[in-house]
Amino acid sequence: MEHFITLYLKLFFMMTPFFVLSVFLILSKSLNASEKKRVIVKLSITVLVISLVFLIFGQYIFSLFGITLDAFKIGAGSVLFLSALEMIKGEAEMPEGTNKRGGDFAIVPLAIPVTVGPGLIGILMVIGAELQTFGDIASVTASLIAAVGSVAAVLLFSNKIQRLLGPQGLEVLPKITGLFVSAIGAQIVFSGIKGFFVESLLLH
Repeated sequence: MEHFITLYLKLFFMMTPFFVLSVFLILSKSLNASEKKRVIVKLSITVLVISLVFLIFGQYIFSLFGITLDAFKIGAGSVLFLSALEMIKGEAEMPEGTNKRGGDFAIVPLAIPVTVGPGLIGILMVIGAELQTFGDIASVTASLIAAVGSVAAVLLFSNKIQRLLGPQGLEVLPKITGLFVSAIGAQIVFSGIKGFFVESLLLH
C-alpha cells in the first residue's frame, strides 16, 4: 500500500496537474458544463493510453537504441529538473495550440504535451524498465489510473478551485508542483549515477 501511494503521488505530480488546470481554464472559457466534461473524459483516456504505451514498451525502446537504464535515468532526471526550474520561476510557457476553442484541444495541447510531457514519459519508461512481476505491473497500472483520475477530478472542479484560490493562488500552485518535480528529477539523476558507478565497479 505504501508503494502504491508513493508511486501514485509521484505520477500525479509528474502530470503537473495545476499547470494542466491553468491551461484548461484558459481553453475552456467558452465551453458549457457538458462540453467541459467531454473534454476531460477525452483527455483522461488519451493520457492513460499514451502512458501505458510508454510504460509497457519503454524497455524495448532502450534495447532498440542501445540505451542503458542508468544513462536514461540521468537524462530524464536532468530534463525533469530543468522543467521544474521553469515552473518554479514561472517561466513555463503555454504550448502552441492554446488558442484553440471547442473540444479539439483535449488531445493537443492538453493531453500532449501539457499532461504527458517529456518528464512523465521519461519516468514511465524508467518505471516500466524496472517491472519484473505481474504484481509490479498491477500496482503501477493502478497507481497510473488513480493519478489520471485525480487530474480529471481537479479539472472537474476547476471552477470551484479557481474561485477558492483566486488568480494568485493559481500562480503559486504550479510553483509548488515544480518543487516536488525537481526533487523527483534529482532523485532519478542520483539513482542513475549510483547505478552507473556500481556497474563500473562490478565490471572491474
